[in-house]
Amino acid sequence: MSTLTYDKRADLAGPGIGDYTELERVLPTDYRSLLDRRETQQAIFHVKRYIEDNLCKELNLMMVEVPLIVDTNSGVNDMLDRDGSRTPISFHISNDRGKNPIDAQVVQAATKWKRVALKQFDCKAGQGICTDMRAVRKDYFLDHDHSAYVDQWDWERAITAGDRNIVFLKEIVRKIWKVLVGAEKYAQELFPQLKDPRFPNLPEELTFLHAEEILEMFPDLPRKQRETQILQKYPAIFIIGIGWALKDGFPHENRAADYDDWVTDTSKETGKDTHGLNGDILVWNKVTKRRHELTSMGIRVNADTLRTQLEISSLLGNLHFPYHQAIINNQIPLSVGGGIGQSRTLMLLLRKAHLGEVSVTVWPKILKEICAKKNIFVLE
Repeated sequence: MSTLTYDKRADLAGPGIGDYTELERVLPTDYRSLLDRRETQQAIFHVKRYIEDNLCKELNLMMVEVPLIVDTNSGVNDMLDRDGSRTPISFHISNDRGKNPIDAQVVQAATKWKRVALKQFDCKAGQGICTDMRAVRKDYFLDHDHSAYVDQWDWERAITAGDRNIVFLKEIVRKIWKVLVGAEKYAQELFPQLKDPRFPNLPEELTFLHAEEILEMFPDLPRKQRETQILQKYPAIFIIGIGWALKDGFPHENRAADYDDWVTDTSKETGKDTHGLNGDILVWNKVTKRRHELTSMGIRVNADTLRTQLEISSLLGNLHFPYHQAIINNQIPLSVGGGIGQSRTLMLLLRKAHLGEVSVTVWPKILKEICAKKNIFVLE
């Protein structure tokens, strides 16, 4: 069994850039939005509808309502990682003069809730749900593509035990990629000015690489720099196997222990010493000239891999939560699922330099001043 250690080299500054001096340096200096403010709003809602409709069509999903707050005792909130550094916003509902109180949390993502909801909506294998999810992640560094306000198409689909393999994972990823490529073309049909030779369209085909392969290519680079380098060769990739310790002793990136499966041995499928049935889609953003993550997804843990991942992460105490018990006792479906960043995707397809151009949230004064100097209109 592998012992996983958090790689401080890979994420020294957290998920974002790290400081505003660097952010000012990396944001484009010659930026001019291809869409004006009114056109941008029109494009947002047309493209969102296209993605939702076609995601549901390709993956056989139905749109459902999703919670903004959850009961703390349910264990369904997404903890995002294993080191406890990104904690949800918690609050107490006194209710009934304190006789029947509830301790609640604002969701960080609907990852676990969706799997429970598959049973609630009686989804059989091959059927699933999609949500227009809103969340708050208070521990992010707020830069050009990280905000405290998070919007995602959080989706989940019931599967069979026989679907728990890399071939099936790739089939699902390709369907998602087809939707994103189609959404880009749709946006350009509505707004032809988005066809700009400076910003080539997404490739029709996505390149699949295992995290171990990327480490072999760039053994001396930390994770983010490995991603940056590989995207110079392949402008759109799906990195498989995120969470298991690679040959250098570190995971490509941390993953929570109780949703994606990152321990399953996939060596028979790959012919190499590989693990994990999950991954991320990343592209090269021609506007920001930086790596750009669109979605994190994977085949979910079953009873056996949940126990293993909790043990590796020293979190076996979480087994008392109703959500974890439901997995251990096979009371909820096996599934595959993920979250596609809405603002991240719209930022890319509409050729925007900053998330604040397509979503309304809070930003520090220093960031808004930097954007104003660079002709980046941040919504208030």
